[in-house]
Amino acid sequence: MGDKGLTFFLGYAIVAAVLGMFQFGYNTGVINAPIKVIQEFIKDVWEDRYSDEIHTDTLNLLWAVTVSMFAIGGMIGGISGGYIADRFGRKMGLLLNQVLGILGGVLMGVSQPAKSYEILIIGRFVIGLNCGLNTILVPMYISEIAPLNLRGGLGTVNQLGVTIGLLISQILGINSLLGTKHGWPVLLGLAVVPSVLQVVLLPLCPESPRHLLITKKNEDDSRKALRRLRGSNDVEEDISEMQAEEASNQSVETMSIAQLLCSSSLRMPLIVGIMMHLSQQFSGINAVFYYSTTIFTDSGMSETQAQYASIGVGILMVVMTLVSIPLMDRKGRRALHLWGLGGMFVFSIFMTISFLVQALASWMTIIAVISTFCYVIFFAIGPGSIPWMITAELFSQGPRPAAMSIAVLVNWFSNFVVGQVFPPMNEHLGSYTFLPFSVLLAMFWTFTYYKVPETKNRTFEEIASLFQGRGS
Repeated sequence: MGDKGLTFFLGYAIVAAVLGMFQFGYNTGVINAPIKVIQEFIKDVWEDRYSDEIHTDTLNLLWAVTVSMFAIGGMIGGISGGYIADRFGRKMGLLLNQVLGILGGVLMGVSQPAKSYEILIIGRFVIGLNCGLNTILVPMYISEIAPLNLRGGLGTVNQLGVTIGLLISQILGINSLLGTKHGWPVLLGLAVVPSVLQVVLLPLCPESPRHLLITKKNEDDSRKALRRLRGSNDVEEDISEMQAEEASNQSVETMSIAQLLCSSSLRMPLIVGIMMHLSQQFSGINAVFYYSTTIFTDSGMSETQAQYASIGVGILMVVMTLVSIPLMDRKGRRALHLWGLGGMFVFSIFMTISFLVQALASWMTIIAVISTFCYVIFFAIGPGSIPWMITAELFSQGPRPAAMSIAVLVNWFSNFVVGQVFPPMNEHLGSYTFLPFSVLLAMFWTFTYYKVPETKNRTFEEIASLFQGRGS
């Protein structure tokens, strides 16, 4: 039979779907550059409305709510994504989700002319719902349409979408472009663009063949979808692999989240999936994404230099994610995750040392920047993309939606925690800020080494069998 290649139609379906991860990346990064001008807007609205100056604590609270509403929406979207995927299908779920994407973008865009920070907060919540659903539906759809030999590389495209979204939001958000008093509503409102593109592109994509055959019991439509995706009539290998999974699934119907949490046989894969997502968020990478400009100014750079260094971080993420695509199916998920966590551990220590001694030698600023860049490189090699992909790989069709809902809820909650905890942590720990992340990275590396199986080139059934006999 041989390995299957990337056909035009498979590539088209992946690009159409991965715009959802672009949306997630864009809205994660978009709020950071124009912090001051949006706070000014909240202040002005408050003073116009109440003819009184806003208290600093109230302003900080309203700002924290504006930022965190995105993560709260993401958690709700994430936990409901599995239900949506099974109820409407992966592709149709993605298509319906774009209603939220367009609504969220419009609300954020009109908040300034409407003179209402409440509309901005609701918009952030709605776009969070959209992105939470995307982080379930996109990786699930891509893992289910990709041929076995390309599943790793194509799974990495999820993270590529996120990193390109982050980079574009960083570039557009600089002071000379849209990070201005009048530009920020456009910057936030541009979230409608990926959603509109998906509304145009997704209708031509097929539904997930795996969903059609195993969940919907529709072998004819599954075959048709596979023929379009593979660009060939010879799809028997894929069909027989799915039928084998369906046969072993006869005893395992679609699981609810509660059923999955109570299942002793699936406890270990669930723990592995959760730990992989925790390792992504508690690696400290979001501290770099959210506060890179602050980190660079603290290490001795000017404001403008720090903004450009932050864009450098974004470019590096995109380049290294591209580099990791061929590595994913060559070196394997487990090996790359270990390399990524290990490298981040080493450079988090280097960052701490350089922050501590930069007062003694000005060239230590350069070491701090290089260490931050290397830290980002190792994140992109492993923890950046593998958690999104491996959770879909660890479970068969029945429990997969529930497992991904739990893992993505954990991811969003951890994201929320890091966003809230990092500023006070930075205030109290100063140069030692990254040491707690160093400790966590060492723990995640140890867990991965002893507990995470290699999933490269294995069918979903073979991966499930790896946990048999490992105990819970």
